[in-house]
Amino acid sequence: MFKHSLIFAFFVIFTLTGCNSKSFGMFDDTEAIRVNRFDTMLFQWIDTDDPKILQAMFSDYPQMLAMLGNALFKINLDDSIAFFSQMMNYYSEPALHSLYKDVVTFFSANSPTFNQIEKEFSQGFTQLNRLLPSMQIPAVYVHVSGLQQNVIVADSLLSVSIDKYLGRDYPLYQDFFYDYQLKSMTPENVAKDGLQAWLISEYPFEGQYNVLLDKMIYEGKIIYLLMTAGTNYSFQQIMSLTEYEYGWCLKNESAIWKTILQRKQLETTDAATVSKYFQSAPSLFISEEAPGNIGNFIGYRIVERYMKQTRTTCENLLLNNNAQDILKKSKYKP
Repeated sequence: MFKHSLIFAFFVIFTLTGCNSKSFGMFDDTEAIRVNRFDTMLFQWIDTDDPKILQAMFSDYPQMLAMLGNALFKINLDDSIAFFSQMMNYYSEPALHSLYKDVVTFFSANSPTFNQIEKEFSQGFTQLNRLLPSMQIPAVYVHVSGLQQNVIVADSLLSVSIDKYLGRDYPLYQDFFYDYQLKSMTPENVAKDGLQAWLISEYPFEGQYNVLLDKMIYEGKIIYLLMTAGTNYSFQQIMSLTEYEYGWCLKNESAIWKTILQRKQLETTDAATVSKYFQSAPSLFISEEAPGNIGNFIGYRIVERYMKQTRTTCENLLLNNNAQDILKKSKYKP
């Protein structure tokens, strides 16, 4: 059966300091983020076909409805009859309806699991806003896409498709995803993926997309920003690595870098070559033991060194789009 690729593969590393910022301890002044349960209201309507629920959903979540409809069906909300007819047909399909029911049960309101997700969003956005005062904080939602999207971002709204986070052992996943993808499909990754998607939307890539160094530095910046946000993500969790894979990356960092240089790939513009460094599949082109996203790993390590050497701010880091300058000033020599 066809294996779906995840839209976002995000990797974050934990610390409490960085970007010339002091530690903010236990986030005593965290701004509470309420995660809007669009998923629950839509399921209630699908399950009952109650016009009152439909009207309430149309009134309360017009932007979310429009985003989801466009993402799934390419249908404009203005054509409401066709829009809601296709929505009902889609989510009433037995397998998807069963998945939806499991999602609403697993992520029930006020459960420890969902409370932790809200806490992580609150802590993450509070700290990111301190580091990047010009960054707006979006309204946060959760939805069910039928295993299609991880995250939807538009304007001032962010929504995570939580049917992708029921745990790696969830039965339906086994037919659709590879083992290396299943590692990241856990509740612990909901807020992390949402925060990273929002950062990417607010600070899009402005380098040369098909140049390996430019792409590595950009990914390293995003990772560093999330790391500095101070949420309690371990390196292994965010990279979706086992202890062995994590140890392998650290032990072979110098060898990976030398391989890139020896193959003269640092400045390559070959799209196929560049893309291999940022795939979640094992990096067999480097070594039979190498995990995926080797480019993200090296990019983060360069940016980490750059920030230690220059002591610059996070905003200045994002404004510097000269990858060669960052590499030179980092004095990166693993």
